[in-house]
Amino acid sequence: MKTIRRQPATINTGSMADIAFLLLIFFLVTTTISADKGILRQLPALCPQGENCIVDIPEHNLLRISLNANNELMVNNDIIRIEALKEVVIGFIDNNGGGNCNYCNGIKDKNASDHPKKAIISLSHDKRANYQEYIKVQDEIAKAFFKLRLDYSKKIFDKEPKELSTSEIHTVKSAYPFILSEASLSFK
Repeated sequence: MKTIRRQPATINTGSMADIAFLLLIFFLVTTTISADKGILRQLPALCPQGENCIVDIPEHNLLRISLNANNELMVNNDIIRIEALKEVVIGFIDNNGGGNCNYCNGIKDKNASDHPKKAIISLSHDKRANYQEYIKVQDEIAKAFFKLRLDYSKKIFDKEPKELSTSEIHTVKSAYPFILSEASLSFK
């Protein structure tokens, strides 16, 4: 008796490498790679040589914001919720403690900033703090400045920010300058 042996069916894979290579090239060419995005901040200019750029800042002109390793937010030694930060920052910056700001709407507290141009926000965070919480703090600070600048542009120019000219934008930004000092802390 004769047995018939069949050869298993084979697929010609000679061109599979070529097809995979062409697909790889196709996806590399057509895929857009998004650029890394960060927090838009303009770094301060370098101190000119021969000048003393170290300035003593009165404590009442400094708002200390800290984020610890447990993601607790502390403002001037008081723990607050992130939702309250925007109003705290607005109240501090727009305080008019010196009484010489004619566009400020603050309560003139002697323990808060004298003038928006003298108000400094000091933001520090523990290295173990959650990055998303840190970004939320940054966002709330930015929202506070946006609100102050929006109100100023409506009050002074009677315009929305998108309608302002370049010189008007400069005027608004100089009325409420974004002065932020950042540092990371490591507690043991």
